[in-house]
Amino acid sequence: MLARHEGAVVLAAGALPGELVEATVERVQRGTAWARVTAVREASAERVGDPNACGGCVLAHARYGHQVAIKQQIVADTFLRLGRLALEAPVPVEPSPEYGYRMRARLHLSGAAIGFYREGTHEICDPASTRQLLPETDAVVAALEAQLSSQPGVVRTIDLSENREATERTLHLELAPGADPSRLGGATMPGAVTGVTMAHQGSRRVRVLRGEPRVTDWFTHGGRRWSLSRETRAFFQSNRYLVESLVDHVVGSAHPGAVVDLYAGVGLFSIAAAARGHAPVVAVEGDDISAADLRRNGAPWKGLLETRHAAVEDYLHDRRALRAQTLLLDPPRTGLSRAALQGVVAAGAPRVVYVSCDVPTLARDARALVDAGYRISRLRAFDLFPNTAHVETVAVLDLG
Repeated sequence: MLARHEGAVVLAAGALPGELVEATVERVQRGTAWARVTAVREASAERVGDPNACGGCVLAHARYGHQVAIKQQIVADTFLRLGRLALEAPVPVEPSPEYGYRMRARLHLSGAAIGFYREGTHEICDPASTRQLLPETDAVVAALEAQLSSQPGVVRTIDLSENREATERTLHLELAPGADPSRLGGATMPGAVTGVTMAHQGSRRVRVLRGEPRVTDWFTHGGRRWSLSRETRAFFQSNRYLVESLVDHVVGSAHPGAVVDLYAGVGLFSIAAAARGHAPVVAVEGDDISAADLRRNGAPWKGLLETRHAAVEDYLHDRRALRAQTLLLDPPRTGLSRAALQGVVAAGAPRVVYVSCDVPTLARDARALVDAGYRISRLRAFDLFPNTAHVETVAVLDLG
């Protein structure tokens, strides 16, 4: 939260708007101080507890409805300050159930402990304290911790993935370089896990230790039903409760006709677009793991959907005459690269639907698109990450 002390800007972790707090300054950089609250002198009526630095739950001390209001303000303030774009109305934020929402997680190991990193450190903290995972998933983590405690140093990180119903749950173990996988013995086989894979750190060779290494979700719309399966390490939206609403909004915002889905992942938006009658649909993904899943998921839609394993920058550079009614963009947290932005502008699609998990990079790129002739027609946010400071934002931009 933004505070001021004797004219200086202080970013105070653990505070809420309107509170009077005592805080300890932990660092100063370029005239801005970062501090952590040590005592609350006058508490906000919206305070319900204490923040939790485990897993980034930095808003866990605020009533959930107030968190949603804060995120509305974050979006508006960021667009104004970084994008120099004044929003005409508050951005709607679709709320989520606060707990058990997370379908994907990366867990770290240190000694006998398995968990998330505490914010700003490499200290392991108990993921169950965040309540981001389902209780049965927390039980799996605890069982893994017990099983691996006798073999410290073998496993470095664990990727966990579930489907929405949590009927399928897979693990990928990243082993330390040179670690002997036979030392795992019968470990890493909790009964609630449906598949386990492993690979040494830095190696592309993946070995299946048990079961089916993918999870599958089913979607329906207008009488059509389709599945999306994904390997444990593949990118996928993490909130089980809002993923369908996000897909409905993103694909529903596309113009009729041709769609190009850049940063397509395993096909979340592109296959939904094909199922809803958009044609042709081209899905572009540069990551090897996600691209393999995209190709597999897209196979039943041959003739309606074309999948491309390529960097977005390369695809746009080779297809400057690209014709699509809508470009769907879901880039990583860093946003569009300079080359990707130039390619999007050169494509000249009548509509761009930009999905972002990072408001500052979205505001930056939206400013560049507005300067290139686009206008923001609609903004909507989805609280995919309750109790954290992050929010997923969708911008619809129209040319001219």
